[in-house]
Amino acid sequence: MPFKIIRNDITKMQVDVIVNTANTAPMFFAGVDTAVYKAAGEKELLEERRKIGYLKEGDAAITKGCQLPAKYIIHAVSPQFTDGNHGEEELLRSCYKRSLELAKEYACKSIAFPLIATGGYGYPKEEGIRIALDEINAFLLKNDMLIYLVVFDTVSTQLGWKLYPALETYIDQYYVCDKLEEEYRDCCVESDLNVEKKQHAYVEILQTLRQKLSNPGKLRSEESPVNMPNQAAMQSSRKKEAAYNVEIDDLELCEEEYCDFLEENQSALKERMEHISDTFQQYLMYLIEAKQLSNAEVYKRAIISKQLFSKIKLNPEYHPDKATAMRLCIGARLNLDETKDLLARAGYALSPCDKRDIIFSFFIEHQVFDMIEIDIALEEHGLPCFIE
Repeated sequence: MPFKIIRNDITKMQVDVIVNTANTAPMFFAGVDTAVYKAAGEKELLEERRKIGYLKEGDAAITKGCQLPAKYIIHAVSPQFTDGNHGEEELLRSCYKRSLELAKEYACKSIAFPLIATGGYGYPKEEGIRIALDEINAFLLKNDMLIYLVVFDTVSTQLGWKLYPALETYIDQYYVCDKLEEEYRDCCVESDLNVEKKQHAYVEILQTLRQKLSNPGKLRSEESPVNMPNQAAMQSSRKKEAAYNVEIDDLELCEEEYCDFLEENQSALKERMEHISDTFQQYLMYLIEAKQLSNAEVYKRAIISKQLFSKIKLNPEYHPDKATAMRLCIGARLNLDETKDLLARAGYALSPCDKRDIIFSFFIEHQVFDMIEIDIALEEHGLPCFIE
């Protein structure tokens, strides 16, 4: 695999060259820059950097790796993000292009990038990775090199290790096929019967409720003891009366709660029914509008191109592949029910027998709408990533 997103310390990467987010002047500041200098040896690396001198934003230069496992260090000068209208994108693209050109020039077979400019330089994370992917993929079309995008900032690291134990438990709980396959060969086929049972459960409960509440006297007479001594019969009758009253109270409460549920969700249910025949594209656009999201927010969070999103938006009959559909669920910040509904409109389902689907569901349920975190989790489990 020529490209991987991983969670690691870039200074420990066993590659030919690592990329450092450098400053214009030969000095270092907080973040990846400091970590690289400390690991490589501050004095030695500063001496190498001074030989290069001043660099412009978007430019890059190469030095030896000093005390790092990597043979070389490429110093790419990150642009400071202002508002996106001051040439920041062009400068960030130049960082990746120049770094890859230098790596090729020095016959490097492997390179590790940080997510350039998305830390202290303020570049939006989703935009930063989109640009990185554009330039990396363009380079790999004509060149052969193993490229790593290394994510090791404070937020992502804390998030990853905080979620990891819960993720493992979640997988163990929901990924059942490997344990049941020998006994149940068809376990991977999702049953519609369970869905139907859930949908009609309250209807059946209410039918029972109405029958029992409509004629309690008849029920009591049917449950009266027969052929028993009078005292014992009276004691038994009192116990049954008390149990019956508790049952009636519980049933009344259940019916009351269900009515409250219907009242609270009536408008949402009505609105959803109005979109029951929507295509994938139509329902996606409806959800985006309902959540008051902008199109840019969605495609950036999903880390798909503006061109692809425009293609989807303009075609009501657009049929995405499953990976694209899942990424759009993340982009639109859908909950699990909305995700399943949207995927179904494209003919897909989340399988309990697919670890990739299970991990994706975990992030949806925990409202972690971060494609990088999801891909790192997939990579750590040896599964195909969404971003390639």
